[in-house]
Amino acid sequence: MRNWPLHGLSVRTSRIELRYPTADDLDQLADQAAAGVHAPGFMPFFSQWTDGDRETVTRRVLQRHWRAMAEWTPEDWTLYLVVVHDGEVVGSQSLGAIDFGTTREVLLTSWLGLRHQGSGLGGHARAASLELAFTGLGADQALSVVRQGNDASQAVCRKFGFVHDGSQTNAVRGERAVSDRYRLTRERWAEHRAIEAEVHGVEPARHLFDTTATRTATTTPALATLLSGIRPAPEADQAVA
Repeated sequence: MRNWPLHGLSVRTSRIELRYPTADDLDQLADQAAAGVHAPGFMPFFSQWTDGDRETVTRRVLQRHWRAMAEWTPEDWTLYLVVVHDGEVVGSQSLGAIDFGTTREVLLTSWLGLRHQGSGLGGHARAASLELAFTGLGADQALSVVRQGNDASQAVCRKFGFVHDGSQTNAVRGERAVSDRYRLTRERWAEHRAIEAEVHGVEPARHLFDTTATRTATTTPALATLLSGIRPAPEADQAVA
């Protein structure tokens, strides 16, 4: 799809590839979601998109990706990438930002199919997304929001050097759900960067990320991110790794 340069974007580690999804990739991703992403008794997602029958869940996956593509602007974007292992789509990673050219910070979300969790693929996928954020796009900070009780994702944040940055409360399945916010600076990322990753295809798409704005040193987080917590992804999620 030569008129949409994001289709050439990918990041590779020794175990996985993150890439902008094809139509077939999205079908595989939807199948993974329908097969299960988490234990039924614990909902790690604010939007509860995994609740429902198979048709409902698969439709939500597809529509989320289509919506992000349709509503993309350089000032407000969410990039959804699929995680590929041994030729199979096993999950999703996203990066989102508002006014990235000024704030230089991204919000990360992720999930893996249930049968692929616990094998280290989540760590490789997170390393790849951070490489894209810091090396590929020139981010200064990355954010993540993880529900308390989601021990696997909490551990991933700690492993990659994220620092606790407050908490937030959401209504999930009609109950009070408390989540931790985490922040990772470029400096701490460099200190904790243990998995090598290679970024491909950024240059043809760079103008879509508003990366050319003048960088200004700042220690103040973007107000939009502080206020929203689960934005800029339309329905941001952070699942078990």
